[in-house]
Amino acid sequence: MAHAATARLRQSRAGWLAWGTATAVVAALAAMLAAGLVAARYEAQLGRMARETAAARERLQHEETALQGQMAAYRGAIELLRDPATRVVVLRGAGPAPRATARLIWNDRAGGHLLVADLPAPPAGKAYELWTLGGSLPRPAGVFEVDASGRGAARVEPVAGAQGFTVTVEPAAGSVAPTGPTVLTSR
Repeated sequence: MAHAATARLRQSRAGWLAWGTATAVVAALAAMLAAGLVAARYEAQLGRMARETAAARERLQHEETALQGQMAAYRGAIELLRDPATRVVVLRGAGPAPRATARLIWNDRAGGHLLVADLPAPPAGKAYELWTLGGSLPRPAGVFEVDASGRGAARVEPVAGAQGFTVTVEPAAGSVAPTGPTVLTSR
């Protein structure tokens, strides 16, 4: 009988050992599955965050470049204002942009800087072009763009005999003569 009791005890221990081992394996598999799901979720969030960070970095770099361009224009305008021969020409809105305004800091020898406000974005494929007046025909003085708030700045090369200025809507590459509506003009 002792032998039967020992065999039952061994069988019982083997059963508990098998049950304990199976339970441990199931618990380990469940833990691995849960860890995999959590890791996948966090990896997806990290990927989304990386994409958002890259987009924000690109947007900030674009804005920084635009601000550096504006700063260069403003520095050039300040340098022009130090010359007593420099004058400020006011341009007022006309045609499709009656609220627009601009100042052209102009020096006959050095050219100038155009500073524009409240000028709506031009139609697709179009840009704004500055023209000098004084002579038989207007002469092109540069193409420029405005930002979402309607502000823009442009360096203007010197043009001999410039007595007035106007801005028209032209093809994005510019034009040899005004073809579009006038949006700003000096008076």
